[in-house]
Amino acid sequence: MARTKEFDVDQALEAAMRLFWEKGYEAASLSDLTNAMGIQRPSLYSTFGDKLGLFEAALRRYSHFHASDLRTRLQRSPSVKEGFRRLFEEVVEDGYSVRPDRGCFCINAMVEMAPRDEKFELLTREHQMYLSILFAETLERGIRSGELSADLAAKPLARTLVVALIGVTVMLKARPERSFVQQSVDAVLSLVK
Repeated sequence: MARTKEFDVDQALEAAMRLFWEKGYEAASLSDLTNAMGIQRPSLYSTFGDKLGLFEAALRRYSHFHASDLRTRLQRSPSVKEGFRRLFEEVVEDGYSVRPDRGCFCINAMVEMAPRDEKFELLTREHQMYLSILFAETLERGIRSGELSADLAAKPLARTLVVALIGVTVMLKARPERSFVQQSVDAVLSLVK
């Protein structure tokens, strides 16, 4: 008979995700992880396989919740233009007020892990493609409603917005002049017309 888990897997995974997000894969030691998760190493190994398996599970969890959150925020906005403006402005605001060094967990994984591990290259690319589809659907909603121009190319613009969002998030880690970032965001959002 299979032994039941003696810990809440979701809570433990959430704690691991936050630690990986703060420290990155390499800097998060197994001791750091088990302490944050409130479990012993055998539980980590039996549930997630190893540190890399835990990182993958944490990244998948983050990607799922991040994508769901963005979808909800864009769908709730009655204006497509305003929805994208709010999204970018919240990223910028968080970059200057919350923890700019933290950035986006998925983008951090893309920078740290994707160049050396094909699995993480694929996972982060899937997230980028999902965002591109979400952004294209949102732009197409704006075209159908008449808010956006009928000749707007939704798919290429959606990809441009994803690249811009990733670029802004990475750039904010270096705390550039806010006006530099704001002017760039304004220029990108001027394409949503």
